[in-house]
Amino acid sequence: MAQHRTVPALFPPPGYAHTAVVEAGERLVFLAGSVPLDADGKLAGPGDFTAQARQVLANLETALAAVGSGLPQVVASTVYVVADEPARLSEVWDVVNSSALAEGPHTSTLLGVSCLGYTGQLVEITATAVVPGVPAVEG
Repeated sequence: MAQHRTVPALFPPPGYAHTAVVEAGERLVFLAGSVPLDADGKLAGPGDFTAQARQVLANLETALAAVGSGLPQVVASTVYVVADEPARLSEVWDVVNSSALAEGPHTSTLLGVSCLGYTGQLVEITATAVVPGVPAVEG
């Protein structure tokens, strides 16, 4: 299983790890960006960063479950927020940090961007996770 670590010589990260080490032989899953669309393709929470972050996390959790993993098994993520001010980034990070993603803690990068793929989309998260109990397929 992944080992999450903070590096004592670096500034302590707020709710994430500096490193995640996954031993050879573990199966990893790389997920496409999770977006704030519901099962019918409708944008959740137009204009609402918190609602969109919750939908993104719910979709990420569903995608992980489909491959036998879950939010606590995420070893790396990138959180994209349409924002040019830290307050919006913090609003989304608070939702992420109160989710099962924070159980790791995994490595993460939080970015403010100018736009995302769907009209009205404010949040997206990409992730890499371990599939527990399933060895890597040898080739």
